Amino acid sequence: MPTLVREQFLPLSPDAVWAFFATPANLNAVTPDSLEFKITSQVPDAMYEGLIITYKIKPMLNIPLDWVTEITHINAPHYFVDEQRSGPYKIWHHEHHFRPTEGGIIMTDKLYYEIGMSFIGWLAGHLFVHKKVREIFDFRFKALEAHFGNRPA
Repeated sequence: MPTLVREQFLPLSPDAVWAFFATPANLNAVTPDSLEFKITSQVPDAMYEGLIITYKIKPMLNIPLDWVTEITHINAPHYFVDEQRSGPYKIWHHEHHFRPTEGGIIMTDKLYYEIGMSFIGWLAGHLFVHKKVREIFDFRFKALEAHFGNRPA
């Protein structure tokens, strides 16, 4: 199963990091404009276990897709997990971990995803899906760095 792991230093307190990531509306700030990402469900000010969030995205060829995720695990302010319930992936399991360190937090994203086991899924993965996933997380890294900086406060 394809896996992506990224670490990033955020020069913030645990409470400040948690406040940002626990707010579903902030997903827009860390998602590339090219996906035309739009939350279509009502979202609360703070996430909770069992929260279902629906989106529209255009990941390729300007074709709109529905995506539904659920917040399945929360241990504030240490980690939370979102998983796809329906959408473009066979499996999407995204862990967000936050570890205090001197001057801030080390945030670790662990993404386990599967496109599908068919030849078409394999081909799509090698031609563009794996690259697109890396680009999304590259954008996320840069957006968080621009928003919060990367040096201890």
